[in-house]
Amino acid sequence: LKGLCPERLIAAISEHVRRALGSNFIIFPATTMTELWKSSSKSTPIVFVLSTGADPTSMLLRFAEEMGMADTLGVISLGQGQGPKAVKLVDTGCHNGTWVLLQNCHLYKTWMPTLEKTCEGLEESTMVHKDFRLWLTSMPATYFPVPVLQNGVKLTIEPPKGLRANVLRSFLPVSDQELSDSSKEMEWRKIQFGLKFFHAIIQERRKFGPLGWNIRYEFNDSDLEASTTVTHNMLELDGPIPWDTLLFVIGHINYGGRVTDDKDRICLLAILEQYVTPNILDPDYMFSVSGKYHCPQNSDTATVEGFREFVSGFPLTEAPEVFGMHENANITFMSQEAEKVLGVVLSIQPREAGGGGGKSPEEIVTEMVIKQEERLPALLSEESAHPDTFRLIEDTGLMNSLGTCLTQEYGRFNALLSRLLRTIKDLQKAIKGTIVMTQDLDDMFSSEMNNQVPDIWTKGVGYPSLKPLSSWYEDMILRVEFFRDWIDKGPPISYWLSSFYFPQGFNTSVLQGYSRLNMIPVDTLSFEFHIEDTDDAEELEEHPEHGIYVHGLFMDGAAWDFQDMVICDQEIGTMYVKFPVINFVPEQNKVPNPEKWPAPLYKTSVRAGTLSTTGHSTNYVLSLEVDTKEVPSYWILKGAAL
Repeated sequence: LKGLCPERLIAAISEHVRRALGSNFIIFPATTMTELWKSSSKSTPIVFVLSTGADPTSMLLRFAEEMGMADTLGVISLGQGQGPKAVKLVDTGCHNGTWVLLQNCHLYKTWMPTLEKTCEGLEESTMVHKDFRLWLTSMPATYFPVPVLQNGVKLTIEPPKGLRANVLRSFLPVSDQELSDSSKEMEWRKIQFGLKFFHAIIQERRKFGPLGWNIRYEFNDSDLEASTTVTHNMLELDGPIPWDTLLFVIGHINYGGRVTDDKDRICLLAILEQYVTPNILDPDYMFSVSGKYHCPQNSDTATVEGFREFVSGFPLTEAPEVFGMHENANITFMSQEAEKVLGVVLSIQPREAGGGGGKSPEEIVTEMVIKQEERLPALLSEESAHPDTFRLIEDTGLMNSLGTCLTQEYGRFNALLSRLLRTIKDLQKAIKGTIVMTQDLDDMFSSEMNNQVPDIWTKGVGYPSLKPLSSWYEDMILRVEFFRDWIDKGPPISYWLSSFYFPQGFNTSVLQGYSRLNMIPVDTLSFEFHIEDTDDAEELEEHPEHGIYVHGLFMDGAAWDFQDMVICDQEIGTMYVKFPVINFVPEQNKVPNPEKWPAPLYKTSVRAGTLSTTGHSTNYVLSLEVDTKEVPSYWILKGAAL
């Protein structure tokens, strides 16, 4: 199965476990606070082992309220200087029989020995009140006291996997009173369900990697709780439900406050608009095209238990269509998961020594670097440059903007080529023993053996790339030859945009050249995009009348329909599609077309980068307006990009 259809491996393993051992081994039961409290005692601390995206504090506060301990619960977040306060709080709790919560123990490493002594004192002392309970929260840390873990009741609260488990977990702390506590009860019940479903959707989108979110955000229960409270307060106001206000507060503040990438914010709002909408009050409104996901038909009268039973009927593994995504998204995700599982299985297999007779690692790497040195391109130079390449503008005497951009680009490539030549020669010497094998050279040796691009080639002088070493080296040679042809033969008919270190700078150069030629302020210019009817730049015979031709882009999450010249869905199994050649035409005071979809263009398929001063990720280049038969939000939900 791994060889024929790797994306189905995880589902097959789950099905095998279900048949062999039963459903209990693939559906994880949720532990309640009541069960946890019954398992503990006055001398047994309760330890919550935290994980990103899960916060047990709100659950504990609700349980304390149920048990009548909320008013006397002592809560302190550990950190520098909080030790004496924590000791005093524990002493008071032992004497009065109250509960104490010490949060984030991992943040106070030096106080952990004191915590260990305190917990030992609880076991030995006969003066501790029978109602006293000590609650601890901590991220996994090597310095957390082992005796406390051994003697305590431990609970790991992890964000549940799967849409069904996520929604079910959101309903765990809800009571029948909370479910009905509104003057607009019918609307309140449906909106509550919609919010919990929305929370599960944005959590589960993370598994699709960059198709789901450019950056992996840690949304947690407190976001859902704040949004639910705000919604309840809004519904209690007189007049109609303020849908736009709810969208803004939930999308831009409660959840949007965590989102740093502009494209992720647009995606978050597109998802939220499906659940915070007047349509959710319609009994026939569906959350997915398949119709498997919707509000319960009896949501007006159902109890919390009824809601839980309804959610339990959801499929165990959700299809990508509920996220608005293509089936290919699941293939990518499941293939990655299968690789992880197989990696773990292989790592626990016993190692057996193989037979001799093969080449040693030193011989293999030496052969590789010798071949790399033989194929390494010469440095780029202006000596044989075409007259038009670095042409000076007559009126100003300045070099043309594209020539300036080319100068910067070939300077970067020359720095990379120099680094490659030096390190390749040094590694050969180090293998022979004529120079010391430094840490950098040792890392380079390991990278060559594992077909990975050495860090020493990428730090400071490399361009963004996800290719393995063999493909990266071929690609590097092609990039250098593209710029060599540009220098020697003059400006090309079409520019290979993905070959640039800094494509944003190239785009600015094009606008600047148009600005100087037509005496127009450059800050009023942007691009109009005309998609050509070919994806092969070799078919172009002459320069465009206006602007420039650009090629070398690929589509992720979508494809291109050459018949209707619009963006369309991918074929199943085809992950990346070559995008047609584009004519970038500078235009003054351009107004965005709301009927077109602004497809974001990224340097690599990771999409994530550091936030730059422009407010965009450094991986983001620009957005290309493309024709579509669907509404733009259709492609936003699919995670489509270039």
